[in-house]
Amino acid sequence: METTLNAATVSQLISEEVGVLLYFYNDDCAPCISLRPKVEELMQKRFPKMKVLWVNSKTTPEIPASYSVFANPTILVFFDGKEFKRFSKYVSVNELEASIERYYSLAF
Repeated sequence: METTLNAATVSQLISEEVGVLLYFYNDDCAPCISLRPKVEELMQKRFPKMKVLWVNSKTTPEIPASYSVFANPTILVFFDGKEFKRFSKYVSVNELEASIERYYSLAF
């Protein structure tokens, strides 16, 4: 799990890693705060080979802007450098898991 610092780092990691999950949040967002530990647990237990990046939309607004993210929480899932799935606002952890599971098993 990694908190990102700039847009170049995010872009580089997406192109280098097989699977990346970007979690956009801000500290004033109650759903972001309650969802984050659930996503963190899911990724550690079910998808440990994926790179997870936590992006604070408030402190680094250029990163969400470059990915057309305008709401928090937003989760972007990338495989092989391409956006695979996007979840925004109302995120179901079960739906997130089901979406990642099949491609994850093929990629890793």
